[in-house]
Amino acid sequence: MEVQFREVNPFDFWIWLEFETNPAPAEQQYVEELFASWFYLGKLGGFNAENLQVQDTGIDLSYLDYDSASLPSSMMAPMHNMADFQYQDHWGRCWFDLGTSDLIALDVLINALYQLSLDYVPIRRLIVGGVNEDWPVGDRQDDRFDQFEDFDHN
Repeated sequence: MEVQFREVNPFDFWIWLEFETNPAPAEQQYVEELFASWFYLGKLGGFNAENLQVQDTGIDLSYLDYDSASLPSSMMAPMHNMADFQYQDHWGRCWFDLGTSDLIALDVLINALYQLSLDYVPIRRLIVGGVNEDWPVGDRQDDRFDQFEDFDHN
């Protein structure tokens, strides 16, 4: 899977997937579940690079003294919005407002998409940000829909 980065605006952000073939409904479901799961983790602030205590500890996690008291002091890092995933021929795309989530979120997504491509849905190319000449975005107000607007933070 080739990964290309284009112009990135975290608050108006497109992700494009070019599949090897037109994805079947079961393959589309895998892709959509991956993106929805990634978004939910982001919506809950899971991609907060200010609090990577386990990662920063190293490989020996036995008896880690996790500092729960420091959790409230890190800045919130939630994603804000996600549109419905769309397909056209061998392309798929999704719009996001990444909010204040940290860019570690993109590394996690790329890793997951790479494994998905190996195991389930062959992906030729992932385009992060920018536009796609093969599929114009048109009026973005018509293209996106906040499918998670009723997500309750409490």
